[in-house]
Amino acid sequence: MSFDINKLRIGVIGLGYVGLPLAVEFGKRYPTLGFDVKADRIADLERGIDVTLEASSEELAAAKQLRFSTDTSALAACNFYIVTVPTPIGDGNRPLLTPLKSASTTLAGVISKGDVVVFESTVYPGATEEFCVPIIENGSGLKMNQDFFVGYSPERINPGDKEHRLPSILKVTSGSTPAAADFIDAVYKSIIKAGTHKASSIKVAEAAKVIENTQRDVNIALVNELAMIFDRVGIDTEEVLVAAGTKWNFLPFRPGLVGGHCIGVDPYYLTYKAEQLGYHPQMILAGRRINDNMSLYISSQIIKKMLDVSIAPKQSRILILGLAFKENCPDVRNTKVVDIVAELASYGAKIDVYDPWVDADEAKHEYGLELVNEPEQGAYDVVVIAVAHNQFRELGEKGIRAFGKKGSVLYDIKYVLPAAAVDGRL
Repeated sequence: MSFDINKLRIGVIGLGYVGLPLAVEFGKRYPTLGFDVKADRIADLERGIDVTLEASSEELAAAKQLRFSTDTSALAACNFYIVTVPTPIGDGNRPLLTPLKSASTTLAGVISKGDVVVFESTVYPGATEEFCVPIIENGSGLKMNQDFFVGYSPERINPGDKEHRLPSILKVTSGSTPAAADFIDAVYKSIIKAGTHKASSIKVAEAAKVIENTQRDVNIALVNELAMIFDRVGIDTEEVLVAAGTKWNFLPFRPGLVGGHCIGVDPYYLTYKAEQLGYHPQMILAGRRINDNMSLYISSQIIKKMLDVSIAPKQSRILILGLAFKENCPDVRNTKVVDIVAELASYGAKIDVYDPWVDADEAKHEYGLELVNEPEQGAYDVVVIAVAHNQFRELGEKGIRAFGKKGSVLYDIKYVLPAAAVDGRL
């Protein structure tokens, strides 16, 4: 079967942090439909508003051939589908493939002979062909590589990063046949200025994605463990890392909370597949345990600092600066800051959370947290810098200290301030 890039009609299923930038870039060159089940999301985008802040109103306007819809029947006009739905984890840290199942079911109702489907959602190696394709085949009556073709191209979107944008990030591609792989690679290459890397198989591309974040997770876990050791030794972790970093091949990881939709989730997809095959991962899961427990460790450090200066946790007032899972980004998915809030609140402390990036309604909906519009001056027994937003850096020591009472504790999780400027840090 021949493929013609000049006849492309692209459908992007899922318009979150990954799907929208794709839809915008493709919409500059090809007829593109951005599909999402959330009516309010579509309404915002049609008004030129992206609440994720990944696409500006100017960028949306520049995508002249991009349209949006919540109507699944509108997808039937497309012939090249890209699936960018979330792949979270559920109970027991098991892969939760419900969104992927739903997207595959939707595709089964609209796909036609000759069409191509590319999955970008992070999965375990084999998920595309073993889980998604059978749903499409059973629902449509079509057969992969006979009637339609499939590919996998892992997303590499970094929320909040204005330097590494979709066109400037090299893209891994793959396809279910050599011809399909060539065509899929050519389609992506037409919008990716950084170029592409064509993997030999869909499973290789799937595995490449899941180990990118697994590698980071394990490295951060190592540094987190070192931070706990160095605290007992009585030396500052950053000083050690700076000294070690003078060696040319030392990796510059820093301790901290590991949240978000990728690093804290993707390793569980790989370990799930490994356990299915009879191998029980040790290093990966050990790293996950360390990183998942960092919120409890940090909370205990804060409580110790309070007791050192005779501040009783019960009825104390604590200000948490930042809720997003990373700096300069409104994304609160899987943020570990909420675990610190919950742990400190369990001691009877009253917690105020301030984050100028995060939507208050989303914080309330996702975590039941009421964000404060502005922190009170001179009101808090403890101030915790949990996220390194630029606004907090600009406040500096004086501005942040002003939120605390006389003799208050200032704890810095993110190295926003110099060591001498804070009472404790990770």
